[in-house]
Amino acid sequence: MVPLTWYLTLAAFMFCSGLYAALGRRNAIAVLMGIELMLNAANINLIAFWRYGVTPVENVDGQVFAIFVIAVAAAEVAVGLALIISVYRNRKTLNLDELDILKG
Repeated sequence: MVPLTWYLTLAAFMFCSGLYAALGRRNAIAVLMGIELMLNAANINLIAFWRYGVTPVENVDGQVFAIFVIAVAAAEVAVGLALIISVYRNRKTLNLDELDILKG
């Protein structure tokens, strides 16, 4: 049986990688991928804490929360990609530093 700390270490590494991708990149697609990595790290934590929790395994709260996060992530990707495609059609760039649409 794999110890809980291994799952938490994997999730921490994935979250840090996603945070770096979201904050350190200039490309909008890379930022979106970083956010997805962070959400998947949260899912690993939810499932790991559900599996190793004090409550009986029949309690499916961790799984329900993980499915909810997956649904939110799918909606986020759909809306995010639609916005990125719209901005690319108008500005011909995906570089976030060059997007100053809201500046007056």
